[in-house]
Amino acid sequence: MPKKKKSKKKTKILRKVKTSKNRVKSKLDVKADNKKSTNLGSDEKPEIKKIKKQPTEKRIYNLKDYVVYPKHGVGKISAIEKALIGGIEIQFYKIFIEKEKLTLTVPINQQSKLRHISSINQINKCISILKTKPKIKRTMWSRRAQEYDQKINSGKIYELAEVVKDLNKNTDIIADQSYSERQLFEKAYERLKSEFEAVLKINPDDVQKKMDKALGRVQIAESN
Repeated sequence: MPKKKKSKKKTKILRKVKTSKNRVKSKLDVKADNKKSTNLGSDEKPEIKKIKKQPTEKRIYNLKDYVVYPKHGVGKISAIEKALIGGIEIQFYKIFIEKEKLTLTVPINQQSKLRHISSINQINKCISILKTKPKIKRTMWSRRAQEYDQKINSGKIYELAEVVKDLNKNTDIIADQSYSERQLFEKAYERLKSEFEAVLKINPDDVQKKMDKALGRVQIAESN
């Protein structure tokens, strides 16, 4: 009787070993299948889609045209020249900035920053912006000054008009403005004025009167 018991135990142990072997085998098969699939995936070359570049807008400017360069304001094309740089022929504009007595050299293929001067309709819209009430923000002056400076150098005439309107104190009294406020106001004012002059083609004094009237500064000047 004890011998029979031993044989039963042996058969049980053998079954356990077989099942465990089968489990290990099935796991190895799964891993092998996964490796095959990954290898197949690595062998297959991914499709590379070519992104078509958008055509860049080429604006044509002529000699003596007025243009606006964001960081310097209104300028006049004084020459259109060619030069050999590194064996490549490059054509560029020479732009004279009257207010700063500065000449800029702008390659024709890098003229995205340039723009034509505004239309009369845009100037009229600027005048209506100057007539509106200034927006008073409660943020720190350093942050507002940075925002104003970005708007001035954006090259966008409406943003320039907004800076002039927001920093306008309706007075020329220095005590009513901080030094940095006055500097930003004058920078924006002069830049807007130069574009008004180029578009309207009238006397600079008449342009100033037109702007000051819209800003409500005329009455104060007359009373003083």
